[in-house]
Amino acid sequence: MSNYRDVQSAVRVEKFRIWFAWFSGGFIMLGIALATQDIAVVSVITQILLVALGILSTIAAVTMTNRLNRRAAAARREVLGDDM
Repeated sequence: MSNYRDVQSAVRVEKFRIWFAWFSGGFIMLGIALATQDIAVVSVITQILLVALGILSTIAAVTMTNRLNRRAAAARREVLGDDM
């Protein structure tokens, strides 16, 4: 049982790290967008790039979270002997 508990703890910590980094990156991108809002051409380019990077980072965070969920489910099946 300790193996499953260790995996669950590691998954919980990694999920927190993933989403904390995503949230922090969002605040940094918001700061950059606000800092460049008064410069005409740079503002438009910055906003386009930040939207694209925001979408890509969201996809990456969701993908990593799903992989962690699958790893936790595999550990649960291994410990409990479930056949799904």
